[in-house]
Amino acid sequence: MSTRALLQDQTARLNTLQRDLRHAFDPFGLVATTLKAQQAWLTHPAELTGALAFWYDDFKRWGDYTWRRWQGQPVDDVFAAHPDDARFADADWTDHPAWDSLKEWYLFNTRWLQDSLFATPGLSQGERNRSAFWLRQWLNAIAPNNYFFLNPVAMAKALETRGESLVKGLENLARDAQRGEIAMTDPDAFKVGENLALTPGAVVYRGPLLEVIHYDAVTPDVYKIPLVIVPPWINKYYVLDLDAKKSMVKYLTEQGFSVFIASWVNPGPDAAEVGFDDYIVDGIDQIVEVARSISGSDSVNLTGYCIGGTLVATYLAWLAKSGQAGKINSATLLTSLTDFSKPGDIDIFLDEEGLAFVERTIAQKGYLDGREMAASFRMLRPNSLVWNYWVSNYLLGETPMAFDVLYWNMDTTRMPQKMHCYYLREFYFHNRLIQSDVLTIAGQPIDLSRIETPLFMVSTEEDHIAPWQQTWALTRLAKGPVTFTLSSSGHILGIVNPPTPTSKRTYRQAGVTRGQAPDDWVKDLQKVAGSWWPSWVQWLQPVSGNKVKPKLSNRQYPRIGAAPGQYVME
Repeated sequence: MSTRALLQDQTARLNTLQRDLRHAFDPFGLVATTLKAQQAWLTHPAELTGALAFWYDDFKRWGDYTWRRWQGQPVDDVFAAHPDDARFADADWTDHPAWDSLKEWYLFNTRWLQDSLFATPGLSQGERNRSAFWLRQWLNAIAPNNYFFLNPVAMAKALETRGESLVKGLENLARDAQRGEIAMTDPDAFKVGENLALTPGAVVYRGPLLEVIHYDAVTPDVYKIPLVIVPPWINKYYVLDLDAKKSMVKYLTEQGFSVFIASWVNPGPDAAEVGFDDYIVDGIDQIVEVARSISGSDSVNLTGYCIGGTLVATYLAWLAKSGQAGKINSATLLTSLTDFSKPGDIDIFLDEEGLAFVERTIAQKGYLDGREMAASFRMLRPNSLVWNYWVSNYLLGETPMAFDVLYWNMDTTRMPQKMHCYYLREFYFHNRLIQSDVLTIAGQPIDLSRIETPLFMVSTEEDHIAPWQQTWALTRLAKGPVTFTLSSSGHILGIVNPPTPTSKRTYRQAGVTRGQAPDDWVKDLQKVAGSWWPSWVQWLQPVSGNKVKPKLSNRQYPRIGAAPGQYVME
């Protein structure tokens, strides 16, 4: 080997070693970005001096405030917490000067660090966003209220209960450590099939990917064209069938619809090679065929939620290309992304290094554990979804409130390696679903502009998983009529939104002109009080055919067992 070739070989080995070490110890590039930020400040001494001067000015304000508080003088906070920040809401953080001074010290340094990060010269916007995300994680973690001896409320409760709150907190910690996650609700308060997923029905198909549940009719006649619901397989289907007051499927059966829903299998290592193609062919196409067979209808009305809606949109384009578009009479998409160019806060994990880390993690087991994904989403709202429960569960020794939606959120599922890696890389990272004929799925090139099926789209104002301006993108491509609904609340509670006299929800709804900008669409719309469910029913009724006598199953797809079935229990 020549000297030049030897040097090239050694250089390649060194680069590979550096990459492997970086992926092992800094998978999201945090250290590299931090070092770059430090170097940027050191090479811009004037800006550094200005930033330190701002800190010193705030320090003097804090010192003056603290001195006046200890003198007993009435004074307003100089560094006020955000109105939504409940960490320091207890009076102890304000009434006593020691705790008030500690709170103000934390808030002023937190503000200064975040402002300085965004003012760092030489960082790209992506680097700023990534650094700001991880900085927030650290700042939220070191908040004084997270530590027993820095939390006056926790110490007061321990004294009041003679240590009982500490004992209970340790018991909660041991329980959660065994489960592998911080409990957000009382884990003993709910059980699927006993007080969740109670709408009567039958499993009429069980395959390698899903069970199909067909719900009992509660009206003398039902619409002939069945309503098929494709929930996300990132969680279990019963978010749409919680208790009787919140159940979407129960509400739909009461309106005379013949409702089918997919209950996805919870895959293990043996399903590592299950791909997105399989979710088209053996998943959504299978439930459509079951519904068509039992109902005797040539077509179905299809509904997809979250990633289930992304699958529905892909399936519509797949059918259009294969000449089978007539199988779907209409489609409803609930908080469903098709354009992933701005996917919300989750984007922080989706650079090349972060994605490679996720792919290596999945490859070790053949699937992504749902708890790992849930932890990622909880990091997007750490104060409300992590540290709030840390304080209440462990420092205060409280049992979390029983809340069915949070129980469902903790009842996670796994994602097959091949499918999930493809979904993250092709949909999120490369954003290829929105591109014409770039992806080939289950043998067909996918072009969303081939979709001519009437669409009813629902998004929510506070959705940080599928921002409504991004879900809107499909309206620019779909050639059929589109009705768009923008509900208040977020990704879950904006959808699990039953009509009740006391509902605090609102929505805006109107048809969409192809190519119309979302801001132009929404600016003149008036908010309607209450749930959007009744308006959806009004939209569905004209596309659901005549009324016929209900039929739960047939010879091809007989009743296998009672709802909620087996897969939801796994």
